Parts: sequence; structure tokens; C-alpha cells
Amino acid sequence: MASASERSYTRRDTVMFLVCLGLALLGLVSPDSWGLSIAAALRESVLAPAVWLQARAEEGRTSRDRLRAITAQRDSASYLAQGVPSLLAENERLRQLLSLSRRISSHYVPAEVLHQAQATDGRTLLLSVGARDGVSAFDPVVAPEGLIGVLLSVSERSSVVMTWAHPEFRVSAFTVGGNAAGVVAPFAGSAGAEGALEFRGVPYRDSVAVGTLVLSSGLGGVYPKGIPVGTVTGVIREQAGWERVYRLLPAANPGSAAHVLVLVAPRGDQARAFPTDSAIRAQRLDSLEQVRLADSVARAAQDAREARARRADSLAAAKADTTRPRPRRPARPDTAGAAAARPSPAPGGQPGDSAR
Repeated sequence: MASASERSYTRRDTVMFLVCLGLALLGLVSPDSWGLSIAAALRESVLAPAVWLQARAEEGRTSRDRLRAITAQRDSASYLAQGVPSLLAENERLRQLLSLSRRISSHYVPAEVLHQAQATDGRTLLLSVGARDGVSAFDPVVAPEGLIGVLLSVSERSSVVMTWAHPEFRVSAFTVGGNAAGVVAPFAGSAGAEGALEFRGVPYRDSVAVGTLVLSSGLGGVYPKGIPVGTVTGVIREQAGWERVYRLLPAANPGSAAHVLVLVAPRGDQARAFPTDSAIRAQRLDSLEQVRLADSVARAAQDAREARARRADSLAAAKADTTRPRPRRPARPDTAGAAAARPSPAPGGQPGDSAR
């Protein structure tokens, strides 16, 4: 019984194979239009569910691809949008540094602020320039707003900046009007008052108004003259008849500085960092002599201009006199004829003796 069923299955498979083979041979020798119509009929009838599933799978794949592309574009746009303000701020900072470099007359080296020199020390900064770039210790560091600090130590490729918040920071300064001079140091007050400066050593008679700008004086040879240090915000303490100590709002914030300029001395100038008193006195005398010479030159030029103006006025007056008509004077009597008609006196006698 089993053998008969097996023979029936084998015979059926053989018949189906022969039918498929005949259909294949018929498809090969039949025209193309018959094959296309048969394929279309099969897709619309027997293979319709499979075609539907394939279409849905293709739509899902393309939708996921489009979603991935849109998500990537959105993420890129949001990233760029977040970076635009920082790029604008950095560009503005670089423009300010360029304008600052055009204003200063000393040599400088641009530097980038990397991070704090130590993780727990917020009073120092690490710069991307070192000895190979020509900087050395005690070179001032400035920002577009004003003074940042001074180089504390220099290695081959980096350097450490001592900012104005460091307890050892000092700079000789004076007010814009020149009516007061002193020394600027970090504010030695309470912990909540950190981030301010003190303007010490101001004589008691020299009062400084709130809002006055304080600049570096150039004394000491470390900081050049004219760098903004801070603005006066009030009086911290005073000693009657002796001095006043003013609070300053710093001009530059080291925490927000990303790019700075390091002011370096010219090559071969080894006496800039610590000049002697005689050198400072000689510089002052030289400046006074230059001012006196400039005054004499200006005075001579002024005298020459005044002389030319007086000469021009006299020439104009003389020209006006020559062109102006002169008034005619009345004719005088002939004094020579009258003298001849008058009788001459006789010697030793009266005028009428000879006539007689």
C-alpha cells in the first residue's frame, strides 16, 4: 500500500515536472508579448500578495532612509545654529584685537588662552606661546578691553600668565586727568568682594571722581604707559590727611578672554624689564627737553607767521596810500621875488639910509 502511494506521488511529480518544462520551452519559443501578458496576469492574480508586501517593505525602507537624512540635516542645522553666536563673538574679538594691534606701538605676539594653568587656580592662565615665539617672563598680556596680567613663567611652547586677580599682582597707575597716581593691586577684602582692584597710595588731597579711568603709568619698566586697568567705583577706606584707597572695576575679564596679545621687548633690549632710577630720570629729562624744543620751534614758527602778517599789512597799507589821490595845497607867495624887492639894510645903518 505504501509502495503504491509512493509510486503515485512520483508519477505526479514527474508529470508536473514535464508540464513545467513544456511551459518553459513554450515561453522560450513564444513571442515576447505572450510572456509579458502571462507575467502581468500572474502578478495580478497569484503573486499579488507578494507584490503588495514588497511595495510596503520598499516604502518603509525609503521612509527610514528619508527620516535618517532629515534627522542628520536637522542635527547639523541645530549644531551650526548653536555655533554661530560663538563664531560671531570670536570674530568680533579678533577684530578688536586687530584694532588694538594697530593702536599699540610696541612689538606683540598674538596668543590663544588654552585653560587655567592649574585646575584649582583661577588666578593664572595658560597661553599657547612660549620661548620659541619670542616671549619671556614679565612680558605684559593685554586684551582689547585692557590689562590682563603679566607672564609669570615661560616654557618652550607655552607660558603661564599671572592675572590681576593674583595676590602678588602690582602695577603703577595714574588717572586719565593726571591728577592722581598710585599703585593698583587686588582687592584685599572679604571673599564676596573678589574680582575687584584697589587703587592705593593716592594722596588725600587728590580726590578722584567715580567713573574715572585708571591707566598704567609706565613706571617700573614692566607695563607700558597708557594700558587701561580699571574704572573708579568708590572709596574703600581713607586716612585723614594721608591717603585714600579707591575701588576699581577691572577693565578686562581674564575668565572670558580667548585671544590676547603679549607685548614683547625689541630684540637686544635687555634693560626694559627693570630700568634703574638714573635711566628713568634720563628718560624724563629727555622728554622734557623734547617738549621744550617743540615749544621753541612752535614759538619760532608763530613769530615768523606774525612777522609775515605784519609785512603783508604794511605792504597793503603802502599800496593803498599810493593809489589814494592826494589833496591839492594852496599856492605859496614867491618868497624869492619878495626878498629881492625888499631893500637891504645898509652896513651899520637903518634900512632906509641907502635910499636917501
